[in-house]
Amino acid sequence: MTNDLTTELADLTALAREFFTKEVAPRHEEFAAAGQPDRALYRRAGELGLLGMSIPEEYGGGGATFAHEAVLFREQARGADLSMQLGVHSGIVPHYLLSYANEEQKKRWIPKLVSGEWIGAIAMTEPGTGSDLQAISTRAVRDGDEYAITGAKTFISNGATCDLLIIAAKTDPELGAKGLSLLVAEVGDNPAGFERGRKLKKIGQKGQDTTELFFNGLRVPATHLLGGTEGTGFVQLMQQLPQERLIVGVAALGVVEAAYELTLEYVRERHAFGKPLFALQNTRFELADIATTVEVMRAFVNDAIDKHVRGELDVKGAAMIKLWCSEQQTQVVDRCLQLHGGYGYMEEYPIARLFVDGRIAKIYAGANEVMKDLIARSL
Repeated sequence: MTNDLTTELADLTALAREFFTKEVAPRHEEFAAAGQPDRALYRRAGELGLLGMSIPEEYGGGGATFAHEAVLFREQARGADLSMQLGVHSGIVPHYLLSYANEEQKKRWIPKLVSGEWIGAIAMTEPGTGSDLQAISTRAVRDGDEYAITGAKTFISNGATCDLLIIAAKTDPELGAKGLSLLVAEVGDNPAGFERGRKLKKIGQKGQDTTELFFNGLRVPATHLLGGTEGTGFVQLMQQLPQERLIVGVAALGVVEAAYELTLEYVRERHAFGKPLFALQNTRFELADIATTVEVMRAFVNDAIDKHVRGELDVKGAAMIKLWCSEQQTQVVDRCLQLHGGYGYMEEYPIARLFVDGRIAKIYAGANEVMKDLIARSL
């Protein structure tokens, strides 16, 4: 991730970059038109060993660390195409299963996600509930050896294509956060009581399926309750969210690196007033400031990755990474787009995609206003 990259991480960086630049990014328009990527690309990523790299080998993973996963998320962001929601599929869902599923379930579910045979998703957000997870209203009622799930979710990444879905639901609505549980549903064959709604039309990430989901008595085996005990869902979410927020920071680093490199190349080639844009003092000063921001972000993110690998990244630290990096991402890309002039407003230019695709970074994984509140609680 820095100049002292190990050979292994350097080779992984090259592999991931080639995959995204040659096999994913060229199909941007195709995926944007379809509202989802080609499922075969998940299998291809699995064949290359790019999925579940920090998952133990006994479950089909790479047996490595989150530093390896970070290479994947960073290179995808640098590739300027986020049609594949790998942060959720590889960085989030398998880790819930690894932490809370029983041994039989781990061996059944995780290898299918790591190979790309199955696509994973997690359903937290509801039409009336965003970052306030305690207010979730989806219900899971025990009925013999099963739970019957009713409710609705929205903004679900991979919702249209997922085969395995982790559902946040209230098993006891009277207990608030303590009544929240996580259940796993196998939905690849669209079981009774489960309905995929429309693929939502977004201003960015148009090739990535973001969907409404409806539960009308979906039956899930009681053994699919993650952790085996009702009411532990909120704690499980809080334990896993730091990694999700770190992924946002890692991706932000990839975006600002890409934006900076694209802009530096553009201003050296583009002429105005008889000389390259780079010869103008304003351009040079803007890029000097952006280059400094990139270096600071790189140090900040790499330090957070090291802490996370050691098990030392806490809620406050993850909130800081998510908050600051996503804010800087938005600002840097905006400044880079400005240096592109009118061409920056054209969809065929990668800087334009970075601009619209990246705006969500300040919202998902917990809105930045929530991150500020989390940080403030520890002051």
